[in-house]
Amino acid sequence: MDILQKEKKLQKLIDELERLDDENAVEAIKKNIEDYKKKAMSSLTAWDRVLLARHPKRPNAKMFIKGVFDDFLELHGDRAYADDKAIIGGIGTINGITVTIIAQQKGTTTEENITHNFGMAHPEGYRKALRLMKQAEKFHRPIVTFIDTPGAYPGIGAEARGQGEAIARNLYEMSDLSVPLVCVVLGEGGSGGALAIGMGNEVYMLENSVYSILSPEGYASILWKDASKAQEAAEVMKLTSYDLDEIGIIEGIIKEPLGGAHYDPKLTYEAVKETVFDSIKRLNRLSHFEIRTARYAKYRNFGFFQRFNYENLKGVVK
Repeated sequence: MDILQKEKKLQKLIDELERLDDENAVEAIKKNIEDYKKKAMSSLTAWDRVLLARHPKRPNAKMFIKGVFDDFLELHGDRAYADDKAIIGGIGTINGITVTIIAQQKGTTTEENITHNFGMAHPEGYRKALRLMKQAEKFHRPIVTFIDTPGAYPGIGAEARGQGEAIARNLYEMSDLSVPLVCVVLGEGGSGGALAIGMGNEVYMLENSVYSILSPEGYASILWKDASKAQEAAEVMKLTSYDLDEIGIIEGIIKEPLGGAHYDPKLTYEAVKETVFDSIKRLNRLSHFEIRTARYAKYRNFGFFQRFNYENLKGVVK
């Protein structure tokens, strides 16, 4: 039995005992849950973190935007085809600094998930994101993106409207942006659908988020022709925040409350806000040339598994 199933079983027992008005029994079970969480959360497997990243009660992008930023004005549409609700974006402020915010949105109910297509964007979603990025560059605003998607939508309509080109165009344009770009992986960071808004100067992951080339189920289906081996795939894919921090793909890990972000969303929002604000302040000290150069050098250096040092820009390709 995985930790989420046991946690659900214990919570159900609490609900039953509360109906019986047995305070002592309820307190005993609550203590049991806390003790179990402390023990279990210290030895999570990669698959456990995948399940936490997908947890139905995990805060979504709109919740993070409301909790992290002081205000937010949403902007709509790609000025070409439609307004993709899988990606939301607009202008907000964080401790007095005006920023452009772009995020992949999942729902909290089945109806909301259908509306937002489970966070899987069509080409018009990525083109909306690019429109907002170029607008941010025009007005010298830092950009903050929140990543939470299984991947780009693979439907026939999306392919017909140029899904691959839209993602590639975003990567091309992001590589040359002259304003700071800070990215945070909130839950799932899947494939090019995540990378299309994730080519940041600095990239952070929530502790129980995942970031990978595709889902463990997809990986297992391709490699072993058996999607049921997803747990085994998760272990070898190196998709957790700790895996990616160790090899220098991300700049850092944002810690979550014991049990996951859904146990104390407010504490999680505060941690994300502090990280994003510190990153923006640090990057704002760089010139436009240094921002572009540092971003370029970061991705060129990935094969060396080392983080780029912003204090040493000498010798970087111009």
